[in-house]
Amino acid sequence: MPSLHWDRILVGITCCAVTVTLWALCIWQLVLKFETDTTKPGTPPCFCLNGGVCQDGACVCPEEWVGSLCEIVNFCEVSTYTVNISESVIKNLTFERIIVGKYGNSKEKCDPDTVNGNTSIAIRMCFREGRIPTLEPPKILNCNENLDSLASQIETVDSSNISAIANNTQILTSMPDQLTTENISAAANIAVQILKKPNISENSQASVAVMATVSQLLDANETAFNHNNLINVTTSLTKTMEEFSFTSNISQPNVAIQSAPLKLKSSTILFSAQRDTALGYYQSTKLEIKENVSELIGDLSTEVQILFNIMNTSNGRVGFVLYQNDKLFQSRIYCSHNSFSKQIVSGNIHNRNLSSVEIAFSPKYNTSELQLRDHACVFWDYTVNDWSTAGCAKGRDQFLKCRCNHTTNFAVLMAFQIKYKYAKPLEYISYIGVGLSMAGLVITILFQILTRKTRRSSVTWMLVSLCLSMLIFNIIFVSGIENQNARNHSSNTTSYYQQYGTASNTLLTSDVVDPPADSWCTAVAVLLHYFLLATFMWTALNSAQLYLLLLRAMKPLPGHFLLTMSITGWGIPAVVVAITLGTTYREGKALNYRQEEFCWLAALDQNQNFSMQKPMLWSFLLPVALILLFNIIVFIKVTISVIWKKNENLTRNKKDSFMKKMIGTISIAVVLGITWTIGYLMLINHEGTNLVFSYLFCILNATQGLQICILYTFRSGVFKKKVSEVFSIFSVSGVPLYLHSNAYHVSKSQPAKYSQETFRSTQTSSDNISLSTFPNSS
Repeated sequence: MPSLHWDRILVGITCCAVTVTLWALCIWQLVLKFETDTTKPGTPPCFCLNGGVCQDGACVCPEEWVGSLCEIVNFCEVSTYTVNISESVIKNLTFERIIVGKYGNSKEKCDPDTVNGNTSIAIRMCFREGRIPTLEPPKILNCNENLDSLASQIETVDSSNISAIANNTQILTSMPDQLTTENISAAANIAVQILKKPNISENSQASVAVMATVSQLLDANETAFNHNNLINVTTSLTKTMEEFSFTSNISQPNVAIQSAPLKLKSSTILFSAQRDTALGYYQSTKLEIKENVSELIGDLSTEVQILFNIMNTSNGRVGFVLYQNDKLFQSRIYCSHNSFSKQIVSGNIHNRNLSSVEIAFSPKYNTSELQLRDHACVFWDYTVNDWSTAGCAKGRDQFLKCRCNHTTNFAVLMAFQIKYKYAKPLEYISYIGVGLSMAGLVITILFQILTRKTRRSSVTWMLVSLCLSMLIFNIIFVSGIENQNARNHSSNTTSYYQQYGTASNTLLTSDVVDPPADSWCTAVAVLLHYFLLATFMWTALNSAQLYLLLLRAMKPLPGHFLLTMSITGWGIPAVVVAITLGTTYREGKALNYRQEEFCWLAALDQNQNFSMQKPMLWSFLLPVALILLFNIIVFIKVTISVIWKKNENLTRNKKDSFMKKMIGTISIAVVLGITWTIGYLMLINHEGTNLVFSYLFCILNATQGLQICILYTFRSGVFKKKVSEVFSIFSVSGVPLYLHSNAYHVSKSQPAKYSQETFRSTQTSSDNISLSTFPNSS
């Protein structure tokens, strides 16, 4: 009766049991994930039409649509208009789709030889009458005038030509994304000069054109305003707007002015801007001024409101200006990184005194991504051309509230913390896989050290170093990968209700604040970075050793081989980590080095896009890619030149030979970390494919330590001999790995002055190679 190959049976049963268990857990986790995703309670879903996006339970519509479901048209269709350009020239002007409240440019351009060559010859506004978008007649541009020529004329022009200059200025600024700093400066100067003209508020055409120009300037690129030359211009413009607000009522998409007379009995006056919910979320604003209102409005649809408490009882006027963004107020102190608009409200009173001013803001931002941590009540101080908190106190309930003792341009500066999607605790697959790997690595390390003399191997240190770095990495990974802030991220540490107080109203410097500092998480990231790099470095050194032992078998190892390998294996990762910390880490800026979601290297920018400047790429992915490339080259060379090389003197049967070749190939692939290449396949931007590779990566690499233990310890003849001595029923004979006709045994010859590792070749009747780098070394 043929003897049973107990080693193969043991290996087969172990591998099958682990594989089946892990795949069962994988399927279980997928089922749980599916059930959780489909049954997870939360905000009721939105059913948005026409490209609308559901956000915080409401539809956020594109510009072309409004309404609760984005079902109402918010644009004027393509149109044509016949106009007399001159007495002898008649043109048909064509306009593309125009958004309600905005102007559209004609396709027809000025002649190339004119001052405004290739500029649209006309603009046309789309406005809403009830629910129906309607087009205004177009405004025609004088093709021989530009902003500079208009600015030179405005000081001396008579009242009859002011409207023409205002209209031409509006047309020339109708494409805000193309405006330069010089264009903005010229247009703002024209607007200031027109608004300072006597009785300009009576010229409704010029007034509306100027306000439309200012609104268009507020749509220009942010970078065009970041210039010192604009400080005086914007200061003059905003001051002039304050004066103009006493006499007019004009509303444009990005700016509005409202005025009202004060009656003798008026004790309070309230200006409010309220979202018109009938047209949907973030779509339109209804402006209103009320007298003798006792307190601020509690309706959350009110975007901003300002309440004047008036002292004396003489006649007077009030004026308000509402800016939809802060581009005319460029701060050197407060830096903004988020793209949502920051409203600024200006309130001024003429011929009356105030006891106090109360302001309330209800800013809208993506609450699923941002969490408000702090705010400051500020006004624009023209003496320093920046924000100041002097004379203002802040409070908070459902609104961000301010109370000031003066009038001017008010705003609320906000500081947000990103709502990080913290990584969930490790799944069972990771726990079990890493746990088995840790046990296997401990067994392998102890076996390699305790049986070194029995196995007569001088290369134990290489495998032990690999297993040791991998073991430490796994221990730190299991115990510290989760960020401690994850336990508190759902709670808002800022009190929702705050009474008015000046002590806490400090000027903010940024609209983004980092989460609470976690030095423990940073330390874990550093250790994980180091020991994982060390693990890969030791796989590369094992590759180099394998090349020397198998492909240069008759040549001695270099002098001080183990010392050189040790310095390289443990030193180079330390240098890489030190350089990375030195170039990225700063006090209070730990997120330049690590992520917040879990304790690992930073990889994404603020827009959640993979960043080439983050350390994940250049301090980990690139070095690991180079190591894996080297390992793959050695792996291919060894498998082709040694393991799968045809042997004419083969005495074993083909099935047995094929089995041993497969085991030898797998053994080398495991110890060289070839399976880590799957991690790069996880970068494929396809949800299904990414999920498959993620689970494959988890299964193969979380159990790498167990695989090493099975292939390099359990299959070792020495280990099986020790087991058979303890458990006599497991009488397992050693099974060598057959590769060549010669057997090379690692030994040491020790001359008098120094020792050097050499190899001696011995002819054997069995065609095998026994090496400590292979799993069946004896």
